[in-house]
Amino acid sequence: MKLSTLFSEHPASVGETYGEHLGEALSFAGPLLAAGCACFVHALLPFLFTSTGSRTVAALHQRMVVARRRQPILESAAERV
Repeated sequence: MKLSTLFSEHPASVGETYGEHLGEALSFAGPLLAAGCACFVHALLPFLFTSTGSRTVAALHQRMVVARRRQPILESAAERV
């Protein structure tokens, strides 16, 4: 497998270039790291950050899964017009 394919195959499978995928992945990494730190603190001090982890996961799920499912439907509807 060519080296360029290793960097482009997965991004292309989700409709992104390598640069776009890099930006999207990093935009998930920051909130996930922050939520992980909040969960660690919550484990030690359960009265802090009581919903930070679950709220972050729900928001990222919305962005990654739910919104992305709607996108092809919207694009195909626009193509028919």
